Amino acid sequence: MSNLPSDLLERARGVLDTCRDAGERLAFAESCTGGLVSAAMTALPGSSDVFVAGYVTYSNEAKMRMLGVDPVLFETAGAVSEDVAIAMAEGALVRSGADRAVAITGVAGPSGGSVDKPVGTVWFAIATDGGANARLEQFSPTADRATIQRQAALAALALSLP
Repeated sequence: MSNLPSDLLERARGVLDTCRDAGERLAFAESCTGGLVSAAMTALPGSSDVFVAGYVTYSNEAKMRMLGVDPVLFETAGAVSEDVAIAMAEGALVRSGADRAVAITGVAGPSGGSVDKPVGTVWFAIATDGGANARLEQFSPTADRATIQRQAALAALALSLP
């Protein structure tokens, strides 16, 4: 059995079952979660029915190369932004051929935060052929890195449902 948190595996199982029933296939573009969502999905038997691809694009260069994120977005909005999250989700959708793609970019800490984007700031985006939208979540800046990553992964899985 996986050493991943049970709440994460339970949420991933729910996403797999719901997406399988709906005939939807998923892709994820992860930054601050470092592949945690993809690991949870693939820890479960039958995940290949739903899970198409996981892109772990931790650096800006990887986001540009693997997902096609426009480098101007890093200068104008920053890596942790609505614009970059949407570009990541759209890139994952196009490159994977999935029905929906979810992107996660944020500051897991304990360093790297700023006044405008403190530790715990995470942007999520979902893209489908009908368009893309994003939302911001602010997790506790005093939480440890693993907690912020787990919370972000749980939130991303919740957004994945059709």
